[in-house]
Amino acid sequence: MTIYYSLTFMLLAAEMATFCILVAPLPYGIRKRFFRFLSESPIVAKLAYGIKISFIFVGVLFLDAFQRMIRVAAEADLAKTSGSGVQDVRSETNFAARKFYAQRNTYLTGFTLFLSLVLTRTFYLLLDLIHTQEEYAKLKQETAKSSRGQIATQDQAKQVEELKKQLAASEAKAKDYDIVKKQAEQNAREYDRLSTEFNKASGNVSNKRVD
Repeated sequence: MTIYYSLTFMLLAAEMATFCILVAPLPYGIRKRFFRFLSESPIVAKLAYGIKISFIFVGVLFLDAFQRMIRVAAEADLAKTSGSGVQDVRSETNFAARKFYAQRNTYLTGFTLFLSLVLTRTFYLLLDLIHTQEEYAKLKQETAKSSRGQIATQDQAKQVEELKKQLAASEAKAKDYDIVKKQAEQNAREYDRLSTEFNKASGNVSNKRVD
């Protein structure tokens, strides 16, 4: 295996390890900090930019390996129809080896490109999931606060209603007191009038007896 295909295999192994870490059942706090580091770190951004450039070269290798695989398969089919003998067996062995290497390189580079797409899509899906969970937690807290505020408002409304009832009862009592007070004043004035008339009448009677 040449150096560039060895590097492609190392890149594939790194992608597989990264994918296993992304889908690992980590706690929510650790997963949140990990994805925040991956999405906000400038070092990770530079590394991701370099990896994207390397995927361009992997794509070129994939096209080259695919063309070689097709060419070797065509040459093998042509060799089978050209003749027989020891030379044909050696040619078939040679073509089979070349076909194997071409297919290996094609599958290696192709799966590396495919896993890069899967890895990118999985990362952004999990990142959106974390953001959704954060928004849900915030909404839940706001809902809890608003529900507590509504409960407090309802309690205050009940207290206001009770105070209104007490105020109405006090006003009714005050009105009753005013009525009783007015009646008492009227009774007092009537009593004074009757007393005055009684005194006048009593004074007149005593004067007549003296006469």
